[in-house]
Amino acid sequence: MSTVIYPSPIFGPVHSRRLGISLGINLLPADGKCCSFDCIYCECGLNAERRPRLPLPTREEVSQALERQLLKMHDENLHPDVLTFAGNGEPTLNPKFPEIVDDVIRLRDRLCPEAKISVLSNSTQIHRPEVRQALLRTDNPIMKLDTVQADYIRLVDRPQGHYDVERIIDHLAEMSPKVIIQTMFMKGPEATDNTEAVYVSPWLEALQRIRPRQVMVYTLDRETPVQGLEKASPQRLDEIADRVRAIGLDCMVSY
Repeated sequence: MSTVIYPSPIFGPVHSRRLGISLGINLLPADGKCCSFDCIYCECGLNAERRPRLPLPTREEVSQALERQLLKMHDENLHPDVLTFAGNGEPTLNPKFPEIVDDVIRLRDRLCPEAKISVLSNSTQIHRPEVRQALLRTDNPIMKLDTVQADYIRLVDRPQGHYDVERIIDHLAEMSPKVIIQTMFMKGPEATDNTEAVYVSPWLEALQRIRPRQVMVYTLDRETPVQGLEKASPQRLDEIADRVRAIGLDCMVSY
């Protein structure tokens, strides 16, 4: 069982495969997971096994903790490449997400102006205009779209409420050309392999509708709470990335 639970509201800096030296901003409780998905590959574990008891960090707590950490890093001559909203679940579930984004932008501009602001999101809250607009105020709104097949979504991403993938795709298209799409490719039992053409071809059609600035193709890197899942091979990831590039989109691969 995966046991990675991040401190809150600030953690790191850590080295990200995709983003460089990243200072994490965790808008969720420090003692558990809070997410609108329950992905079988999540490094934070399954929702039922990681129920938090602590409250969400407040807007003031996030701002003060971030300022302290950035000042400390400055004194140590450490400079983050990116400030990343991530952590123990879906960051946009915090009701103060839009206001916190504005606070982070102000602190970034004052204390580390060369750093980018990124958000790792599962896209479930982008039907809310205030969330969508806040995401677009960041440098890198990195939004999940693992597949377009409803059966795979129910089996692997396991939404914790109503989830209409066509509506999600429409809203992602509204975020073009700034939006970045991230997709986890993996192999495993019980139809959990989304590297096959039956999944990849419709996903490519969705990318053509969205027209993202970039596509991030990646695979498993840490322990997963559900056993039997396997990394997609580098060869298959490269083949998928080549198909993304063939439709005129930039693609980053993390093996």
